Amino acid sequence: MRRRTIRWLVLLSALSIIGVIVTQIYWVKKTLDVRERQFYQRAHVALRDVAEQLARMNGVMLSANPVEQLSPTYFLVNTNSTTEPDVLEHFLKSSFQKHDLITDFEVGIYDCNTHQIRYGMSLSSHNSDKAPTSTSSWIKTDKYPYYFSVRFPNQVKDLTANMDGWLVSSLVVLIALSFFAYALFVILRQKQLSEVQRDFVNNMTHELQTPISTIRIAADVLNTPAILGQPDRHKRYVQIVQEEIIRLQRQVETVLNMAKAERRRLELNIEWLDAHQVIESVARTYDGKVQLHLEAKSPYIHADAIHFGNIVNNLIDNALKYSPEKPEVHVYTLDQGNQLVLAVKDHGIGIASEYHKKIFQKFFRVPHGNIHNVKGFGIGLSYVRQIVKAHHWKLELDSEIGQGSEFRIFIPKK
Repeated sequence: MRRRTIRWLVLLSALSIIGVIVTQIYWVKKTLDVRERQFYQRAHVALRDVAEQLARMNGVMLSANPVEQLSPTYFLVNTNSTTEPDVLEHFLKSSFQKHDLITDFEVGIYDCNTHQIRYGMSLSSHNSDKAPTSTSSWIKTDKYPYYFSVRFPNQVKDLTANMDGWLVSSLVVLIALSFFAYALFVILRQKQLSEVQRDFVNNMTHELQTPISTIRIAADVLNTPAILGQPDRHKRYVQIVQEEIIRLQRQVETVLNMAKAERRRLELNIEWLDAHQVIESVARTYDGKVQLHLEAKSPYIHADAIHFGNIVNNLIDNALKYSPEKPEVHVYTLDQGNQLVLAVKDHGIGIASEYHKKIFQKFFRVPHGNIHNVKGFGIGLSYVRQIVKAHHWKLELDSEIGQGSEFRIFIPKK
Protein backbone atom coordinates (compact mmCIF):
# COMPACT_ATOMS: atom_id res chain seq x y z
CA MET A 1 0.00 0.00 0.00
CA ARG A 2 1.45 3.34 -1.04
CA ARG A 3 2.06 6.13 1.45
CA ARG A 4 -0.41 8.46 -0.26
CA THR A 5 -3.16 5.84 0.06
CA ILE A 6 -2.30 5.35 3.73
CA ARG A 7 -2.45 9.11 4.36
CA TRP A 8 -5.92 9.30 2.80
CA LEU A 9 -7.01 6.25 4.80
CA VAL A 10 -5.81 7.81 8.05
CA LEU A 11 -7.42 11.16 7.22
CA LEU A 12 -10.79 9.66 6.28
CA SER A 13 -10.74 7.36 9.32
CA ALA A 14 -9.96 10.27 11.64
CA LEU A 15 -12.73 12.36 10.09
CA SER A 16 -15.17 9.45 10.45
CA ILE A 17 -14.30 8.97 14.11
CA ILE A 18 -14.62 12.69 14.80
CA GLY A 19 -17.91 12.82 12.89
CA VAL A 20 -19.43 9.94 14.88
CA ILE A 21 -18.30 11.41 18.21
CA VAL A 22 -19.59 14.89 17.33
CA THR A 23 -22.92 13.44 16.14
CA GLN A 24 -23.33 11.41 19.33
CA ILE A 25 -22.52 14.42 21.51
CA TYR A 26 -24.92 16.59 19.49
CA TRP A 27 -27.85 14.19 19.93
CA VAL A 28 -27.19 13.67 23.63
CA LYS A 29 -27.07 17.44 24.14
CA LYS A 30 -30.19 17.86 22.02
CA THR A 31 -32.02 15.32 24.17
CA LEU A 32 -30.91 17.05 27.37
CA ASP A 33 -32.07 20.43 26.01
CA VAL A 34 -35.49 19.01 25.15
CA ARG A 35 -35.87 17.39 28.58
CA GLU A 36 -34.74 20.64 30.22
CA ARG A 37 -37.36 22.68 28.34
CA GLN A 38 -40.03 20.14 29.22
CA PHE A 39 -39.00 20.33 32.89
CA TYR A 40 -39.21 24.14 32.90
CA GLN A 41 -42.62 24.07 31.23
CA ARG A 42 -44.04 21.53 33.68
CA ALA A 43 -42.56 23.48 36.61
CA HIS A 44 -44.17 26.73 35.37
CA VAL A 45 -47.56 25.08 34.90
CA ALA A 46 -47.43 23.29 38.26
CA LEU A 47 -46.39 26.42 40.18
CA ARG A 48 -49.04 28.51 38.43
CA ASP A 49 -51.67 25.96 39.52
CA VAL A 50 -50.43 26.30 43.11
CA ALA A 51 -50.62 30.10 42.86
CA GLU A 52 -54.20 29.89 41.55
CA GLN A 53 -55.24 27.55 44.37
CA LEU A 54 -53.73 29.88 47.00
CA ALA A 55 -55.43 32.91 45.39
CA ARG A 56 -58.84 31.23 45.44
CA MET A 57 -58.37 30.11 49.03
CA ASN A 58 -57.26 33.57 50.24
CA GLY A 59 -59.75 35.49 48.08
CA VAL A 60 -57.17 37.65 46.28
CA MET A 61 -56.54 38.56 42.67
CA LEU A 62 -53.82 36.62 40.90
CA SER A 63 -51.30 38.58 38.82
CA ALA A 64 -51.00 37.89 35.10
CA ASN A 65 -47.62 36.14 35.37
CA PRO A 66 -47.21 34.94 38.95
CA VAL A 67 -44.27 32.55 38.21
CA GLU A 68 -40.80 33.96 37.54
CA GLN A 69 -37.70 31.88 36.88
CA LEU A 70 -34.61 33.56 38.34
CA SER A 71 -32.12 30.78 37.52
CA PRO A 72 -32.22 27.29 35.91
CA THR A 73 -33.12 25.73 39.28
CA TYR A 74 -34.79 28.63 41.12
CA PHE A 75 -38.41 29.78 40.75
CA LEU A 76 -40.27 32.62 42.48
CA VAL A 77 -44.12 32.65 42.79
CA ASN A 78 -46.13 35.83 43.62
CA THR A 79 -49.11 35.07 45.94
CA ASN A 80 -50.40 38.58 46.91
CA SER A 81 -51.18 37.19 50.37
CA THR A 82 -49.64 35.37 53.29
CA THR A 83 -49.13 31.64 52.91
CA GLU A 84 -49.32 28.90 55.50
CA PRO A 85 -46.44 26.38 55.21
CA ASP A 86 -48.60 23.25 55.62
CA VAL A 87 -51.09 24.38 53.00
CA LEU A 88 -48.29 25.33 50.59
CA GLU A 89 -46.59 21.95 51.03
CA HIS A 90 -49.84 20.13 50.31
CA PHE A 91 -50.58 22.17 47.17
CA LEU A 92 -47.00 21.79 45.87
CA LYS A 93 -46.88 18.03 46.28
CA SER A 94 -50.31 17.56 44.70
CA SER A 95 -49.52 19.82 41.74
CA PHE A 96 -46.05 18.31 41.14
CA GLN A 97 -47.50 14.78 41.14
CA LYS A 98 -50.27 15.87 38.82
CA HIS A 99 -47.78 17.29 36.30
CA ASP A 100 -45.32 14.39 36.63
CA LEU A 101 -42.62 16.35 38.47
CA ILE A 102 -41.41 13.48 40.64
CA THR A 103 -38.37 15.10 42.17
CA ASP A 104 -36.84 16.55 45.32
CA PHE A 105 -37.33 20.28 45.88
CA GLU A 106 -36.87 23.02 48.47
CA VAL A 107 -39.43 25.67 49.36
CA GLY A 108 -39.10 28.97 51.19
CA ILE A 109 -41.72 31.62 52.19
CA TYR A 110 -40.81 35.30 52.15
CA ASP A 111 -41.65 37.51 55.18
CA CYS A 112 -42.09 41.16 54.10
CA ASN A 113 -41.80 42.43 57.69
CA THR A 114 -38.28 41.06 58.21
CA HIS A 115 -37.29 41.03 54.54
CA GLN A 116 -36.16 37.43 55.04
CA ILE A 117 -37.27 34.04 53.80
CA ARG A 118 -38.72 32.85 57.11
CA TYR A 119 -39.42 29.25 56.23
CA GLY A 120 -37.18 26.74 54.48
CA MET A 121 -37.99 23.09 54.01
CA SER A 122 -36.59 20.27 51.83
CA LEU A 123 -39.38 18.11 50.42
CA SER A 124 -40.05 15.43 47.83
CA SER A 125 -42.99 14.70 45.57
CA HIS A 126 -42.42 10.94 45.64
CA ASN A 127 -42.45 10.44 49.45
CA SER A 128 -43.39 12.21 52.68
CA ASP A 129 -39.83 12.94 53.83
CA LYS A 130 -38.98 16.52 54.73
CA ALA A 131 -36.21 18.32 56.55
CA PRO A 132 -35.34 21.97 57.34
CA THR A 133 -32.96 23.65 54.90
CA SER A 134 -30.95 26.86 54.98
CA THR A 135 -32.29 29.75 52.88
CA SER A 136 -29.63 32.36 53.66
CA SER A 137 -28.18 32.24 50.14
CA TRP A 138 -31.52 32.28 48.34
CA ILE A 139 -32.32 35.12 45.97
CA LYS A 140 -34.75 37.78 47.27
CA THR A 141 -36.65 40.50 45.48
CA ASP A 142 -38.57 43.72 46.36
CA LYS A 143 -41.02 43.33 43.48
CA TYR A 144 -43.65 41.42 45.53
CA PRO A 145 -44.69 41.79 49.18
CA TYR A 146 -45.77 38.15 49.40
CA TYR A 147 -44.18 35.27 47.54
CA PHE A 148 -42.63 31.87 47.99
CA SER A 149 -39.57 30.35 46.30
CA VAL A 150 -38.96 26.85 45.02
CA ARG A 151 -35.55 25.40 44.22
CA PHE A 152 -34.68 22.11 42.51
CA PRO A 153 -31.22 21.09 43.82
CA ASN A 154 -31.10 17.78 41.90
CA GLN A 155 -32.24 19.05 38.54
CA VAL A 156 -29.25 17.67 36.56
CA LYS A 157 -29.68 14.26 38.17
CA ASP A 158 -33.39 14.27 37.41
CA LEU A 159 -32.84 15.24 33.77
CA THR A 160 -30.37 12.42 33.19
CA ALA A 161 -32.22 9.84 35.31
CA ASN A 162 -34.00 8.18 32.38
CA MET A 163 -31.19 8.53 29.85
CA ASP A 164 -29.46 5.25 30.67
CA GLY A 165 -30.12 3.98 27.17
CA TRP A 166 -28.51 7.02 25.59
CA LEU A 167 -25.54 6.89 27.89
CA VAL A 168 -25.00 3.16 27.37
CA SER A 169 -25.25 3.53 23.59
CA SER A 170 -22.79 6.44 23.71
CA LEU A 171 -20.40 4.36 25.79
CA VAL A 172 -20.66 1.45 23.36
CA VAL A 173 -19.99 3.77 20.42
CA LEU A 174 -16.96 5.26 22.16
CA ILE A 175 -15.60 1.79 22.97
CA ALA A 176 -16.09 0.66 19.37
CA LEU A 177 -14.37 3.80 18.10
CA SER A 178 -11.53 3.25 20.56
CA PHE A 179 -10.99 -0.28 19.24
CA PHE A 180 -11.15 1.01 15.68
CA ALA A 181 -8.61 3.75 16.42
CA TYR A 182 -6.35 1.26 18.20
CA ALA A 183 -6.58 -1.18 15.28
CA LEU A 184 -5.69 1.61 12.86
CA PHE A 185 -2.75 2.59 15.07
CA VAL A 186 -1.52 -1.02 15.16
CA ILE A 187 -1.77 -1.31 11.37
CA LEU A 188 0.20 1.88 10.83
CA ARG A 189 2.71 0.86 13.48
CA GLN A 190 3.20 -2.53 11.87
CA LYS A 191 3.71 -0.92 8.48
CA GLN A 192 6.26 1.46 9.96
CA LEU A 193 8.08 -1.44 11.63
CA SER A 194 7.98 -3.36 8.35
CA GLU A 195 9.61 -0.43 6.53
CA VAL A 196 12.20 -0.02 9.30
CA GLN A 197 13.05 -3.72 9.26
CA ARG A 198 13.31 -3.67 5.47
CA ASP A 199 15.76 -0.76 5.68
CA PHE A 200 17.66 -2.61 8.38
CA VAL A 201 17.96 -5.75 6.25
CA ASN A 202 19.17 -3.66 3.29
CA ASN A 203 21.72 -1.85 5.45
CA MET A 204 22.86 -5.06 7.12
CA THR A 205 23.27 -6.80 3.76
CA HIS A 206 25.38 -3.92 2.47
CA GLU A 207 27.43 -3.70 5.66
CA LEU A 208 28.18 -7.43 5.70
CA GLN A 209 28.98 -7.57 2.00
CA THR A 210 31.68 -4.89 2.32
CA PRO A 211 34.03 -6.81 4.69
CA ILE A 212 33.22 -10.09 2.97
CA SER A 213 34.16 -8.61 -0.42
CA THR A 214 37.35 -7.12 1.02
CA ILE A 215 38.31 -10.45 2.60
CA ARG A 216 37.65 -12.29 -0.66
CA ILE A 217 39.81 -9.89 -2.66
CA ALA A 218 42.59 -10.06 -0.06
CA ALA A 219 42.35 -13.87 -0.05
CA ASP A 220 42.66 -13.95 -3.86
CA VAL A 221 45.80 -11.80 -3.66
CA LEU A 222 47.29 -13.95 -0.89
CA ASN A 223 46.58 -17.03 -2.99
CA THR A 224 48.83 -15.86 -5.82
CA PRO A 225 52.43 -17.25 -5.87
CA ALA A 226 53.93 -13.80 -6.51
CA ILE A 227 52.81 -12.46 -3.10
CA LEU A 228 55.23 -14.82 -1.33
CA GLY A 229 58.16 -12.85 -2.73
CA GLN A 230 56.77 -9.54 -1.36
CA PRO A 231 56.82 -9.81 2.47
CA ASP A 232 55.64 -6.27 3.13
CA ARG A 233 52.72 -6.57 0.77
CA HIS A 234 51.90 -10.03 2.13
CA LYS A 235 51.88 -8.65 5.68
CA ARG A 236 49.62 -5.77 4.66
CA TYR A 237 47.02 -8.06 3.08
CA VAL A 238 47.06 -10.35 6.11
CA GLN A 239 46.45 -7.27 8.28
CA ILE A 240 43.56 -6.25 6.04
CA VAL A 241 41.97 -9.68 6.45
CA GLN A 242 42.39 -9.54 10.23
CA GLU A 243 40.90 -6.03 10.43
CA GLU A 244 37.91 -6.94 8.28
CA ILE A 245 37.28 -10.11 10.27
CA ILE A 246 37.30 -8.06 13.50
CA ARG A 247 34.94 -5.56 11.89
CA LEU A 248 32.63 -8.33 10.71
CA GLN A 249 32.71 -9.95 14.13
CA ARG A 250 31.78 -6.66 15.82
CA GLN A 251 28.83 -6.17 13.48
CA VAL A 252 27.49 -9.66 14.11
CA GLU A 253 28.01 -9.33 17.87
CA THR A 254 26.18 -6.01 17.92
CA VAL A 255 23.12 -7.53 16.24
CA LEU A 256 23.19 -10.61 18.47
CA ASN A 257 23.61 -8.55 21.64
CA MET A 258 20.66 -6.35 20.68
CA ALA A 259 18.52 -9.44 20.20
CA LYS A 260 19.60 -10.81 23.58
CA ALA A 261 18.96 -7.48 25.30
CA GLU A 262 15.42 -7.33 23.89
CA ARG A 263 14.72 -10.84 25.16
CA ARG A 264 16.27 -9.87 28.51
CA ARG A 265 18.74 -12.70 28.16
CA LEU A 266 21.79 -10.46 28.00
CA GLU A 267 24.42 -11.84 30.35
CA LEU A 268 26.91 -9.39 31.88
CA ASN A 269 30.29 -10.51 33.14
CA ILE A 270 30.78 -7.77 35.72
CA GLU A 271 34.38 -7.26 36.85
CA TRP A 272 36.77 -4.58 38.05
CA LEU A 273 38.37 -2.91 35.04
CA ASP A 274 40.41 0.14 34.14
CA ALA A 275 38.15 2.35 32.01
CA HIS A 276 41.13 4.28 30.63
CA GLN A 277 42.79 1.09 29.44
CA VAL A 278 39.65 -0.02 27.58
CA ILE A 279 39.15 3.45 26.03
CA GLU A 280 42.77 3.61 24.86
CA SER A 281 42.52 0.13 23.37
CA VAL A 282 39.41 1.09 21.37
CA ALA A 283 40.85 4.46 20.27
CA ARG A 284 43.99 2.83 18.83
CA THR A 285 41.89 1.14 16.13
CA TYR A 286 40.95 4.55 14.70
CA ASP A 287 44.51 5.55 13.67
CA GLY A 288 44.74 8.85 15.54
CA LYS A 289 41.27 10.15 14.52
CA VAL A 290 40.24 10.33 18.19
CA GLN A 291 41.71 12.68 20.81
CA LEU A 292 41.71 11.41 24.38
CA HIS A 293 41.36 13.58 27.49
CA LEU A 294 41.41 10.99 30.26
CA GLU A 295 41.39 13.16 33.38
CA ALA A 296 39.62 10.90 35.89
CA LYS A 297 41.97 10.16 38.77
CA SER A 298 40.19 6.93 39.70
CA PRO A 299 39.19 5.17 36.44
CA TYR A 300 38.33 1.79 37.97
CA ILE A 301 34.71 0.73 37.53
CA HIS A 302 32.48 -2.34 37.83
CA ALA A 303 31.42 -3.29 34.29
CA ASP A 304 31.41 -5.91 31.57
CA ALA A 305 34.66 -5.29 29.72
CA ILE A 306 33.39 -6.43 26.30
CA HIS A 307 30.15 -4.44 26.41
CA PHE A 308 31.90 -1.39 27.85
CA GLY A 309 34.38 -1.51 24.98
CA ASN A 310 31.49 -1.85 22.51
CA ILE A 311 29.81 1.22 24.04
CA VAL A 312 32.97 3.30 23.57
CA ASN A 313 33.46 1.93 20.06
CA ASN A 314 29.83 2.64 19.03
CA LEU A 315 29.91 6.22 20.34
CA ILE A 316 33.21 6.96 18.61
CA ASP A 317 32.08 5.27 15.39
CA ASN A 318 28.82 7.23 15.48
CA ALA A 319 30.71 10.51 16.03
CA LEU A 320 33.01 9.83 13.07
CA LYS A 321 30.16 8.86 10.74
CA TYR A 322 28.21 12.05 11.33
CA SER A 323 31.14 14.47 11.20
CA PRO A 324 32.48 16.47 8.21
CA GLU A 325 35.47 15.40 6.08
CA LYS A 326 37.96 16.22 8.87
CA PRO A 327 36.22 14.96 11.98
CA GLU A 328 37.19 16.08 15.48
CA VAL A 329 36.21 13.49 18.05
CA HIS A 330 37.17 13.93 21.69
CA VAL A 331 36.77 11.37 24.45
CA TYR A 332 36.78 12.70 28.02
CA THR A 333 36.74 11.11 31.43
CA LEU A 334 36.43 13.06 34.65
CA ASP A 335 35.48 12.59 38.26
CA GLN A 336 32.14 13.97 39.43
CA GLY A 337 31.45 13.15 43.05
CA ASN A 338 31.21 9.40 43.38
CA GLN A 339 30.75 8.98 39.61
CA LEU A 340 33.04 8.62 36.64
CA VAL A 341 31.78 10.58 33.63
CA LEU A 342 32.58 9.28 30.15
CA ALA A 343 31.89 11.82 27.38
CA VAL A 344 32.28 11.47 23.61
CA LYS A 345 32.10 14.80 21.81
CA ASP A 346 32.21 15.69 18.12
CA HIS A 347 31.78 18.79 15.95
CA GLY A 348 29.59 17.12 13.37
CA ILE A 349 26.16 17.87 11.94
CA GLY A 350 24.36 17.61 15.28
CA ILE A 351 20.90 16.29 16.13
CA ALA A 352 17.67 18.31 16.34
CA SER A 353 16.06 18.38 19.78
CA GLU A 354 12.92 16.54 18.60
CA TYR A 355 15.07 13.49 17.78
CA HIS A 356 17.05 13.34 21.04
CA LYS A 357 14.94 10.49 22.41
CA LYS A 358 14.13 8.79 19.13
CA ILE A 359 17.75 8.17 18.11
CA PHE A 360 18.01 5.61 20.92
CA GLN A 361 15.21 3.57 19.35
CA LYS A 362 16.19 0.51 17.38
CA PHE A 363 16.63 1.09 13.61
CA PHE A 364 15.83 4.83 13.89
CA ARG A 365 17.85 7.19 11.72
CA VAL A 366 17.42 10.96 11.61
CA PRO A 367 15.31 11.71 8.48
CA HIS A 368 17.07 14.73 6.99
CA GLY A 369 20.18 15.71 5.10
CA ASN A 370 22.29 12.85 3.81
CA ILE A 371 21.94 10.74 6.94
CA HIS A 372 20.67 7.72 5.04
CA ASN A 373 23.88 7.67 2.98
CA VAL A 374 25.85 6.94 6.14
CA LYS A 375 26.75 3.32 6.69
CA GLY A 376 25.33 1.46 9.63
CA PHE A 377 22.49 -0.69 10.91
CA GLY A 378 20.75 2.01 12.92
CA ILE A 379 21.15 0.00 16.12
CA GLY A 380 24.39 1.39 17.55
CA LEU A 381 22.86 3.95 19.89
CA SER A 382 20.02 1.58 20.77
CA TYR A 383 22.68 -0.95 21.82
CA VAL A 384 24.43 1.72 23.89
CA ARG A 385 21.19 2.53 25.70
CA GLN A 386 20.49 -1.15 26.37
CA ILE A 387 23.93 -1.75 27.87
CA VAL A 388 23.81 1.45 29.93
CA LYS A 389 20.39 0.41 31.25
CA ALA A 390 21.63 -3.12 32.03
CA HIS A 391 24.49 -1.64 34.11
CA HIS A 392 22.07 0.80 35.84
CA TRP A 393 24.07 3.78 34.58
CA LYS A 394 22.77 7.10 33.26
CA LEU A 395 22.97 8.33 29.65
CA GLU A 396 22.62 11.95 28.52
CA LEU A 397 22.79 13.72 25.16
CA ASP A 398 23.60 17.35 24.42
CA SER A 399 23.30 18.29 20.75
CA GLU A 400 22.19 21.03 18.36
CA ILE A 401 22.00 21.22 14.60
CA GLY A 402 25.39 22.27 13.21
CA GLN A 403 26.97 22.35 16.68
CA GLY A 404 27.93 18.70 17.07
CA SER A 405 26.90 16.21 19.74
CA GLU A 406 28.09 15.10 23.15
CA PHE A 407 27.07 11.80 24.72
CA ARG A 408 27.71 11.46 28.45
CA ILE A 409 27.57 8.31 30.55
CA PHE A 410 27.53 8.58 34.34
CA ILE A 411 29.09 5.50 35.95
CA PRO A 412 28.90 5.06 39.74
CA LYS A 413 32.17 4.12 41.44
CA LYS A 414 31.98 1.18 43.80
